[in-house]
Amino acid sequence: MGLPMECNRVCVVEKIERNSVFDDCEREVQKYKWIESEKAGCDQGEEAIRRWVKYHWSGFLRAKWLEHLQGRRFWVELDRGDFGLLLKEFTGNALLLDRILDRIKVGQENLQILCWALEWGIPTEPVLDILQALDINSRRLAHKFDCI
Repeated sequence: MGLPMECNRVCVVEKIERNSVFDDCEREVQKYKWIESEKAGCDQGEEAIRRWVKYHWSGFLRAKWLEHLQGRRFWVELDRGDFGLLLKEFTGNALLLDRILDRIKVGQENLQILCWALEWGIPTEPVLDILQALDINSRRLAHKFDCI
């Protein structure tokens, strides 16, 4: 008799390398700060960090979230239950899921995706099912400089 499905999934997650969104972000921010400082000829410091957060944090986080959903990398700050979600869900709607993910990758939000579906005559029920399962709006993390 095998282990329950939930236990199998947890055991697999336990063996996967754990990554930190914030640690990875810090490396990216430091690279950006260095490049911006080199361009300016002086240390850009916190101002460069704030610019990175303003222009890149959202897309950076979204990319990590998609890696997590696809089961490619496990990010400890993201919902454990979401890891590999796309591998087991939506197998009957793989093409629609791909088209929705393409839009999410470029920063589109739920309303934009629904408008796209309506414009192209795509039934909204499966689109809504996918968007509800992905639940973009509850997956946002704030960067420490977001609120300042």
